[in-house]
Amino acid sequence: VQLVESGGGLVQPGGSLRLSCAASGFTFSRGTMAWFRQAPGREREFVVGARWSGGNRYYADSVKGRFTISRDNSRNTVYLEMISMKPEDTAVYHCATTPRTLIASTVRLMHEYEYWGQGIQVTVSS
Repeated sequence: VQLVESGGGLVQPGGSLRLSCAASGFTFSRGTMAWFRQAPGREREFVVGARWSGGNRYYADSVKGRFTISRDNSRNTVYLEMISMKPEDTAVYHCATTPRTLIASTVRLMHEYEYWGQGIQVTVSS
């Protein structure tokens, strides 16, 4: 299983960006997928998760209403749409997945995900 993130870069405060996570050796139509991020000097934190069975989405309070997770089954790719971005969104963003459908209380836990992308830098600055 390989996950590859793309779409990162520099964006001004208030701007938008879309990250992609392309998978090989794995089908996103099942299991659970999440985005995490790690800012300099801080621990990696949960951003958003999705349980494809049932269509449940879970968002960190800091991004609720601004970030949206979606997927394109034909491309086996998951997207993170980010709008109204803030300087505190600056971080390295990682996608992660597991073939298991996690229970809701564990979607935010990093150790539940077996497969990780290498991460991509997102910088929000004027």
